[in-house]
Amino acid sequence: MQRRRRLLALGAISAGLLAVGGGTLALLQPGLANARLTAAGRAVFTAVGQAILDGTLPQERARGQRAIGALLDRIDSLIEALPPHAQSELSQLITLLASAPGRRALAGVPAAWTEASVAQIQQGLQSMRVSPLDLRRQAYQALHDIVGAAYFSDSQSWSVLGYPGPLAI
Repeated sequence: MQRRRRLLALGAISAGLLAVGGGTLALLQPGLANARLTAAGRAVFTAVGQAILDGTLPQERARGQRAIGALLDRIDSLIEALPPHAQSELSQLITLLASAPGRRALAGVPAAWTEASVAQIQQGLQSMRVSPLDLRRQAYQALHDIVGAAYFSDSQSWSVLGYPGPLAI
């Protein structure tokens, strides 16, 4: 019982520190500006998108970069459709992940997003997915759902799923 209380206290303290740190960092380099990804936000989602969609993106470098660019544009559209409170929470998450301390603490990725390998980012995402801390699992779920929804909202990506598209009626 005491061990559980310690874990809960540690989780609450960690969440508080991340919130305070994220608020401070948001003043310097926010994850979103005008409901769109900033350069820092684009770097986070470029890396996370490449890791989550590994094996589904085009193998040719130029086509892969175009696919990621289109993904980022669709993420911007998705973010614009979110209510203001959700945009604010997402901006805080991206701001934390864009900072070196936040990236290391939340995702466990030691290198900058632009320098980390796909394998390092996948390992970090997996550690978030199975983390005993709700905060890390929720952050993973948000990243995963945003990337998946944005990528598969494009009809050109449906073939990866084996989905031929809607039936003609």
